[in-house]
Amino acid sequence: MARNQMAWGLILLAMAEAVILTPEASAQAPVIQESGMLSSGIMARPGGTQSTLGAMPGGGANLGTQPGRDEMLLGGRPGPSFPRVPSSITMPGGGYQGPPSTLGVAAPQPTPSPRPPFFGTLEVGRGPEDPGPANGLTIEQAIDLYIRNNPSLRALSLELPQARADVLTASLRANPILYADSQLIPYQTYSRQRPGGPTQYDLNISHPIDYSHKRKSRITYAEVTLKVMEQQYQDAVRRGIGDVAMAYVDVLVARRTLHYAEVNAKGVDEVLKVTEALYRQNTLTSADVEQARSESAVAAISLDDAMEGLRQRKRTLAALLYLPPADSDRFEVHGELERIGPALPPNDQLIRMALESRPDVASFRLGVEAAEAAYQLARANRFADAYLLYQPFTFQNNAPYGTKSATSWALGFTVPLPVYNRNQGNIERARINIYQSQVQLGDRERQATLEVQQAVGEYRISGRLTTDIRDRVLPVARRAVESRLELLREGEVDVFAVLNQRRNLNDKAKAYLDTAARHRKAMLNLNTVVSQRLLP
Repeated sequence: MARNQMAWGLILLAMAEAVILTPEASAQAPVIQESGMLSSGIMARPGGTQSTLGAMPGGGANLGTQPGRDEMLLGGRPGPSFPRVPSSITMPGGGYQGPPSTLGVAAPQPTPSPRPPFFGTLEVGRGPEDPGPANGLTIEQAIDLYIRNNPSLRALSLELPQARADVLTASLRANPILYADSQLIPYQTYSRQRPGGPTQYDLNISHPIDYSHKRKSRITYAEVTLKVMEQQYQDAVRRGIGDVAMAYVDVLVARRTLHYAEVNAKGVDEVLKVTEALYRQNTLTSADVEQARSESAVAAISLDDAMEGLRQRKRTLAALLYLPPADSDRFEVHGELERIGPALPPNDQLIRMALESRPDVASFRLGVEAAEAAYQLARANRFADAYLLYQPFTFQNNAPYGTKSATSWALGFTVPLPVYNRNQGNIERARINIYQSQVQLGDRERQATLEVQQAVGEYRISGRLTTDIRDRVLPVARRAVESRLELLREGEVDVFAVLNQRRNLNDKAKAYLDTAARHRKAMLNLNTVVSQRLLP
């Protein structure tokens, strides 16, 4: 009795010490992600296990673990056929939980600097547009460089082999359990006067049986998840190509702006020469000459600003393409800005093409399949694995009784009874997630439809404006300047009339350049929203 009391006292003391020495728990505060935003607009935590492709459509269900699996014991009493170990050790990593969701609070992004307005005057030149050197960088080459050189895309692409590793994880089977024990070990030797035992030594193996097909459901869910992430990556590439296209057009606009500034500077110099000649003939006053010189100075400043604007746009494009810093403002581009795109197919056809081709829509469509696969996995997780126990060796020591020892074997079967926990909550959550994914798919399809409609409207109106300004407005404004300049030579008007007419031409030239750039961007944006190369 004294020994038993002493043993229980030691046990209680050990338990009290464990409670006292347990470190104080602390709550988890909001975590600010320290990384910046990728070119695709997705936040990522460096070194984390969260997907940098963002939240997966259809992956909102929390599938949890098998009901009661972590608490279940493979036997409820001492004896030769019941190993007393938790079955969670048969599932490395705690079971398959599906793709991880993005965690943390996004860090604030720097406020973008406002783009300064263009300074100076412009004039449309005559003749066709110079597309640049034949060996210059084309938009196709720029896109290829972006895909090949961009480290953000490379980092995103590594999500795909990780998702394939998730498929491998989902396909793994639960490990069997090897268990050995010794029972009825006496504190003193057994004898006929102190009978007990006999001491027993057991070796057994418990093998899990997945009779609810959880592994098959896990594989299906992981495979659909991989397909979703592939589409998410394609969508990141699609949006990145759209960014490259806009930056490329900005370089074309800056180059064309420089050309317009050069034409304008030559025109103002011609006005200055005529003004100075008429002043020497006493036809005009010194005020006319000073005004012409002032306009010439403005034109020269405008030309310098246009040169710097072209260098800046080249640097922006070079940074996007990860070109060497030494080449950031020295490369040339080959392409045309002032071009009118062809007629488009009907809107219904374009919308249908977008819904069939856009990877973001495809990812949400696959997300519905992922939600349905998650629902089937949640249903499969209603039942924990059963365990088939095989005990090939049991040794009973009968030496204390002077008799021969014995060996034996045993066979058993353990089935957790799904009485209370049948994964009801996770099943209901997964069922609701199917409907939620369907709603998200419908919203994304409506958004894609709206984007196509807006892109088509912008393409058509910008093309019409560009054509009207080029064919109807600019010729009239140019003839008016030529007429005023001829009247100036004849001494019938002063230089202010000519300069005012040139300012009117400057306004028309800026409007034409803006609409030409707007139409060129609308062409490329239409390719992006439809996710097909419809226009050059």
